[in-house]
This record gives sequence, structure tokens and C-alpha cells, in this order.
Amino acid sequence: MKVLVLNCGSSSLKYQLFDMGDERVLAKGLIERIGIEGSRLKHTKVGSDAVSIETSIPDHKVAVKLVLDALLDKGHGVLSSLDELSAVGHRVVHAGEKFACSVRLDGAVMDALKECVPLAPLHNPANITGIEAITAVLPEVPQVGVFDTAFHQTMPKEAYMYGIPYRYYEDYKVRRYGFHGTSHFFVANRCAEILGKPIEDLKIITCHLGNGSSITAVKNGKCVDTTMGFTPLAGVLMGTRCGDIDPSIVKFIAEKEGSVDKADSLLNKESGVHGVSGISSDLRDIEDGMAKGDERATLAFNMLSYGITKYIGAYAAAMGGVDAIVFTAGIGENCSLIRESATASLGFLGVSVDSKKNDFRGEERVISSDDSKVKVVVVPTNEELVIARDTKKLVSL
Repeated sequence: MKVLVLNCGSSSLKYQLFDMGDERVLAKGLIERIGIEGSRLKHTKVGSDAVSIETSIPDHKVAVKLVLDALLDKGHGVLSSLDELSAVGHRVVHAGEKFACSVRLDGAVMDALKECVPLAPLHNPANITGIEAITAVLPEVPQVGVFDTAFHQTMPKEAYMYGIPYRYYEDYKVRRYGFHGTSHFFVANRCAEILGKPIEDLKIITCHLGNGSSITAVKNGKCVDTTMGFTPLAGVLMGTRCGDIDPSIVKFIAEKEGSVDKADSLLNKESGVHGVSGISSDLRDIEDGMAKGDERATLAFNMLSYGITKYIGAYAAAMGGVDAIVFTAGIGENCSLIRESATASLGFLGVSVDSKKNDFRGEERVISSDDSKVKVVVVPTNEELVIARDTKKLVSL
């Protein structure tokens, strides 16, 4: 069975083609600047050099056709016919409270996703467009939606409700939803496999740290709390997002800057590590700045590290203990300094990181000391594989 996985952004499309017989990736790629001048496709047949194609890509329908053409190409393709394609799995950001697991896509599901557009106005329309583009080109091929919010639907009400009038939940579904759920699900389950224990017996804290970051408490295989909220703006400091702030700051900034939209843009796109440091949203640049003695770079790093430490401690308390801490995503997998710094003061929980084991980038590895009561593990995330597995499972039923 060959499964195509699509992740459609507002002006981008990432994809991977899997052979689900052995879960091999056959090809992958990225289309950038859809609907914008300078659009291009970067396509890689696994085992071969990448191919770059610059062409006009006015919309997602054209982008999907370009992907399919690349997969069929005699030189860099991996399919002899589209008949080889068994199913398509889509990453969908927001399903509200409608879906707690992946589902086959049909008219009723699509209607539900459109109802969730107000909850994710930047992401869901692009996801829906990608689904509709596949339907137009491959109407007979089954499609599956895998939702960023689904894993977090097991949170208890006291964890996901906000302290505002209850009618805002009843009328508008204002609550904590959480994001990165597919990543948290994958790394928590992979951590349990690494430790050789059933996930149902473990308390795990997963730290998805990238340009967008979230931390999740996973108790007995279920999410019980997560840092992102109604939107992906809440939680720890991120690349350009502010993380947790006093809500009244929004009003204050709006009054100073002249509009709520300006304040919202500032908090999402000009804040976080970039806003504090004044250098970059990339933690590699922040580390370079720290090495040169830049005080604001050091402050941004310390704010991120402190936030991670604080949430790990809070979630250990919420779960009544912790058996393992997982680091994943771009920063979590590649920045040994943030892993060391964020766990340095957690000795009271029984956490001890071995500095020699921690000296690496981008691998799957246990980095805790042999005598550490809490295991600390780095697991490269693989959301695309989760989507492919769920797609295979659902279309095989």
C-alpha cells in the first residue's frame, strides 16, 4: 500500500510518499510560495539528489497536480501510475471538539472542518483547500484527516476550561484545545517503546520545542494537560510568539499601537525569542549571540529554558510524578544546551542528565544518567508517519 501524506499551509505544501509495507519513505518534497511570485517545488526521490522546479503555482490545485507529476516523472518519480496510490492522509490543524481521533474524509466531515474555520482561520482553510484539490484530481482515492487537536481531547474539563463566563464556552467553544498533538502522541509512544514499558503504566512529559513550542502531560497514554490553548499563542516562549502573558497586555498594546489586529500580529509574529533578543527567532543565532556576550540573547534563552522547567515541574505535580521527559522537534532534537539548562534544577524530581550522552544533535537517544530516577529521552518526531499509519488503518477497515 502506498500512502501520500500532505501538509498544506496557506502558501506551502509539504508531502511524503510512504510504502506502508515496510513504512519506507519513497519520496518527499516541499512547494513554497503558492499564489506568490517565485513559487517552486523541491522534490527528493529517496536515495537521489533533490530536484528543484521553479514555475507558476497559482493555487493548491495546481500544487497538488505538480506533486503528482513529480511522483510520476520518469527521471525522479517513484510511481508508474496513479493507480498505485492507495490513499491520501492530510494534516488538519483544528477539529474543535468534533473529532478525538483520525477519520476518513467525507461530506459530513468536511462540513465539520469548515465549521472549525473560525477557530483556526489561518490554517484550516489551507487544509481544506488541499483536501478539495486531491478530490478534484483523484476523486476515487480515499482520504483521511489527522488532527493536531485530537490527542488533547482527553484533557479533563478543569484543565481545558478558562475562568471566563461559561456561556463563552457554550456559545463559541472558547476553551483550551492544544496543538502539535500528532507529534506528542508519536514521541510519547516511542518513548514507552524505548523504555520497554507499556505507555499505560507511564507518566511522560513531552516537550515539542521548535519555532512553535508546546509541552504536554501524558498520563497512562492520555493527554491530561498541554501548554498551548485556544490558539497556539499560549505556553512557553517561542520563535516569534510571546507565550503566556497577562491578557490585559493585549488591550494595553492595542491602545498604544492603534488596533487589536496590530497587537495580535505583534504578539504572534514579532515577539518571543526574536522580540526579546532583537537578533533572530532561530536558537542557533541566539547561542551565537550568547557566546559573544549579548545580554538580550542570553535573556531570551533563559526565558525559554525557565518556562520549560516551570511547566515540567507543574505537570509532574499535576500527574503525581513523572517517569520520563521527552525532547523533540527542531530545538528539542538539536540543542543540547536547552536540554541541559531546562533540566538542571530538576534534581528534586530525580532528574539527572549525563552531559556526555547529551552532546549530540538530531538522534534518538536516552540522555539521562544511569542512576536518574526519571529517564530523559530525545526522540525525533515523525508526524508524517503517524498520519500514514492512521490512513492505512482507516482505509483498510
